[in-house]
Amino acid sequence: MVLLTGFAVVAIAAPIIAEPTHPETAYKMPWDGFKAEPQLPSDEHIFGTTQGQYDIFYGIVWGTRTAFKVGLIVTGTTVVIGLVVGSIAGYYGGWVDDVLMRITEIFMAFPFLLAALTMAAVIKSTYPQVQGIYVEMLALIIFAWMGYARLIRADIVSTKERDYVLAARTVGAGDVRILLKHILPNSFYPTLVVASMDIGSIVISFAALSFLGLGADEGYADWGQMISLARNWIPTLSSHWHIIVFPGGAIILFVLSRNLVGDALLEILDPRLRGQGI
Repeated sequence: MVLLTGFAVVAIAAPIIAEPTHPETAYKMPWDGFKAEPQLPSDEHIFGTTQGQYDIFYGIVWGTRTAFKVGLIVTGTTVVIGLVVGSIAGYYGGWVDDVLMRITEIFMAFPFLLAALTMAAVIKSTYPQVQGIYVEMLALIIFAWMGYARLIRADIVSTKERDYVLAARTVGAGDVRILLKHILPNSFYPTLVVASMDIGSIVISFAALSFLGLGADEGYADWGQMISLARNWIPTLSSHWHIIVFPGGAIILFVLSRNLVGDALLEILDPRLRGQGI
């Protein structure tokens, strides 16, 4: 919680910590000159600069906002899609379940990162109106909902035969009311735990796509792109360590905080795991 709260504070206070010169381009890292070689930390640039002289400190601060935006929007959207598909499949069963689960399995047959990489390239070339980080976000959403659909379906299949559900059906409650009031509130906790932990995975996948150049334009405050700007200097990391340590450390600590909070949430919501220190 300390780590996660720290990142949240940085994201909220980004305009104060690293004040943008032009608010309309706040996510664009400021650059200082045209030197190709990254510059070490100094009084002017406390975290140094990347290739192209982009300020690393500014990128880390505003990149925190990017990480939260991507993690929350992509995870939230995929949870909603998975919730709808899994609820319909699990509640109605029969041919509806078969069709929806076969479609889900077709999507799951593709390796996630490779499929997202291909989809991002297709979106970027086919729909030029979709710009920046939204290309990567859309690609991740298309291939990240299936696990939630399968998980919520399994929980609903076991929950829909409980006595309180049968009682609600007996007194004439409609399908939507039964699902929203009686089944989902008692089936959603495992999905919530998985979603809280998947935010970190989404951020890593997003960073991977940015590293490969399928995200925003160069200079956008994005940790994956900052590491991409360092790849030409890997043989000289002993003298250019800052270009990897700062953005890489930000990714590691952000994902670690999400995973630790997810573990704690799992222990809180599952009484069987309390006190076991998972």
